[in-house]
Amino acid sequence: MRLPRLIRLAVAVALSFTAPYPALADDVSFAARDGVQIHADLRKPIGTNRGTILLFHMAGSNKSEYEPLAPLLNKAGFGTLAVDQRSGGDLWGAVNETAANSRTSQSYADALPDLEAALGYATAHTSAPIALWGSSYSSALVFVVAAHHPEVKALLAFSPAEYISGYSIQEEASRLTIPVFITSAPDAGEVMSAMALVKAVPNGLAQQYVPRHGVHGSSSLRHDANPVGAAENWRHVLAFLDKAMPRS
Repeated sequence: MRLPRLIRLAVAVALSFTAPYPALADDVSFAARDGVQIHADLRKPIGTNRGTILLFHMAGSNKSEYEPLAPLLNKAGFGTLAVDQRSGGDLWGAVNETAANSRTSQSYADALPDLEAALGYATAHTSAPIALWGSSYSSALVFVVAAHHPEVKALLAFSPAEYISGYSIQEEASRLTIPVFITSAPDAGEVMSAMALVKAVPNGLAQQYVPRHGVHGSSSLRHDANPVGAAENWRHVLAFLDKAMPRS
């Protein structure tokens, strides 16, 4: 009576070896324009390369924010570069290597060269389309970068708002000519901030997704942070990417 169970187990093991595995991260580093060394995790796409997505974290955080998320993007055909910005910390039980090596505290605006350096690194290493993905404060910074770099082909912003001293994110959004995905927690204040940016992007290029179940920033896609809503929120993200960066 045990034989069918053993056969099922053998089939399951065999299938596990043929299923695509998440790409392992390569530790990479590159210099920002002011000389600060930026640390990041680089993962390759699985299957046909649809593009590269640059992943930027929230305040007090680090590239480990994307540890459970990047492999899902890799399986969807995207390379990923998850960046430690100089404005960050030790959320998720990990060290922000860039921040740890910075001698002074850094504001959100001070991290802008880190995003630009990541974009420069990506454009030097791939000819595939590039998208920017920001979480909380970095979801405001990605508008600044995209507005001034035509090599950016799509933008995803998780809980954006006017976080950045010295910048109007709505003004930066008004310069965009690329597809934009904006989402947030279902909190009224976050929804209103997201709506203002959707309206600022011209020609109807921005779409707003208000989740039924969500939390702040990219954590809305993490099952450990949002067990009820993460799967549904992923469906909307992947649907946007299918239109903005379709499979060839």
